[in-house]
Amino acid sequence: MTSAATLESDSPAATQTLGERLGRLLEAGDVVALLGDLGAGKTAFVQGVARGLDVTSARVASPTFTIVNEHPGRVPLYHIDLYRLVHADELFELGFQEYLGGDGVAVVEWFDRFPDEQPAERLEIRIEITGEQSRRLRATAHGARAAARLERWIG
Repeated sequence: MTSAATLESDSPAATQTLGERLGRLLEAGDVVALLGDLGAGKTAFVQGVARGLDVTSARVASPTFTIVNEHPGRVPLYHIDLYRLVHADELFELGFQEYLGGDGVAVVEWFDRFPDEQPAERLEIRIEITGEQSRRLRATAHGARAAARLERWIG
């Protein structure tokens, strides 16, 4: 089952608000794949998701160099950035699969770099730069669970 929707944002704050709305709906085991160019607003979106998950961490930043940041909240947030990884075996070394479908929400930036590692059940959000501050978010739900999240998010 695949469903899709397009959302518009006119500022980083609006992108965060969209993320927060989604974060309120996410539950343990959910996987969100974030795609988009550098500077598209993926981290701003994750900051909003963190607010929606009631994350208690003082700062939610891109884990480009640490690869994975774990944030406690209503449901743990696993913020994963695959930008610096080159080979799929590096994912195994990180214990990557343990973050997917587990006790928290996994939000994975640059997931398109490893398409064979993507779970069948995921919400994929591509953030496109449409202007200096504006963004278009194209969300595609893969699987029934993700489709239900998408429907509630855009509803």
